[in-house]
Amino acid sequence: MKKVETDIIQFRGNHYDFGYFQGKLLEDSPILAARKRQWKKQAKRHFIVDEAKIENVFRQFSPLIWEELLGLRDALNLTTEEAIRDFGGYYFEYGRSGCSILMGENFMVRNYDNDPITYEGRYVLYAPEDGGYATIGPSMQITGRCDGLNEKGLALGYNFINRLRSDDGFVCNMIARIVLENCATVDEAVELLKEIPHRHSFSYTLADVYGKTVVAEASPREVIVREGNICTNHFTELTKENRYRMDDSLRRYEAISQGQGQIGNVYDAFRLLNDTEKGVFSKKYGAWAGTIHTAAYLSDRLHAWIALGGDRQPLILDFQRWLAGKDLHIKQIKGELEATNGFINR
Repeated sequence: MKKVETDIIQFRGNHYDFGYFQGKLLEDSPILAARKRQWKKQAKRHFIVDEAKIENVFRQFSPLIWEELLGLRDALNLTTEEAIRDFGGYYFEYGRSGCSILMGENFMVRNYDNDPITYEGRYVLYAPEDGGYATIGPSMQITGRCDGLNEKGLALGYNFINRLRSDDGFVCNMIARIVLENCATVDEAVELLKEIPHRHSFSYTLADVYGKTVVAEASPREVIVREGNICTNHFTELTKENRYRMDDSLRRYEAISQGQGQIGNVYDAFRLLNDTEKGVFSKKYGAWAGTIHTAAYLSDRLHAWIALGGDRQPLILDFQRWLAGKDLHIKQIKGELEATNGFINR
C-alpha cells in the first residue's frame, strides 16, 4: 500500500494574487520538477505557443483566469510562454484514463481514475473577489480542476474518451475550471461547452441545485447533450469518436446501472463507487486507470466529500460554511492506494 496525501489550499482574493500565492507555494515543490520532466518527454511535439491567440481565447471565455496565469508567471519568474505551456490548460497532453460517474437529484459521485504519478495532490477552495463564482475541488495542472462544485451548486466531472484527432483548444481540466467559475446552472454550462474550443474528446457530466443532470459529449468537432445520470469512458451519441477498446468502460457502466437500484441516498452512491468489491472502483494504476479519489458533490447542501483510495469513509467538507468565512482547520487529506507510485507533491 502506498500512503498518499493531498494538501488543502484556501484563498480569498483577486485572481492575480491567487496566481502569485500559488506560485510561491510551488517554488520548492516537487510538482514543478515533475512538470519539467513531463514536458521534456513531450518536447518532440514542438508545441507552438501563440501568446496573442491564447490570450484572446482566455479573454473571451474567462479573462480573470488569464490574470491568475500572470500571477503564477511573476511569482515563478517565468516567461508568458512558459506560464501558458505549464499552467494554461491549452497544450497539456492528457494520458488515457478511466473514471466513472453517477448522478442523482442534487448530487454527483465520481471516481477519478489515473496513474498516481500524474496527480498533484492539491485540493483547492477559492473565492474570487474580482468576479466569478467560488469553487471547491482537486486541481490539475495547478489552474485546472479534476472535478468540482461552485457556490451556486453546479457540480461538474469529466471522463476521457479519446485524444486522437485533437485540435486547438482547452483541455478538460481548464474547461472544468472555466465552467465552474462562470456558470450557475446546467443550462448555462451546456451553452458554454458548446462555444468553447475543445482539444480532446471528453464527456462532461453536470448536475445543479434544480435537480437537472446531463452528459455533454464533446469533441473538437461537435458537442451533443443527452439526458442521463451515468457516465464512464465511451460516448453513447458521438459513437464515431469512441476508442476501439471499450470493454472496461462498458463493464463499469453496467455495474453502476445494476447497482443504482439499491441506492437510497448519496452515501449509498458513494459506497457503490468506492467499495472495491462493487465492480466500479479500479486498481489498475499501472495502466493509467486506477481509482485515485472518490468525490461527491451535494448541490443543495454545498457539501463536498472526498476519499483517497478504496473502502474508505469520505471526508465531508462544508463549502457553505467556508463561503461564510469559516476556514477549514484540516490541512491535508490522507489515504492509501494499492499502487507503486505516489503523488507528485511528495
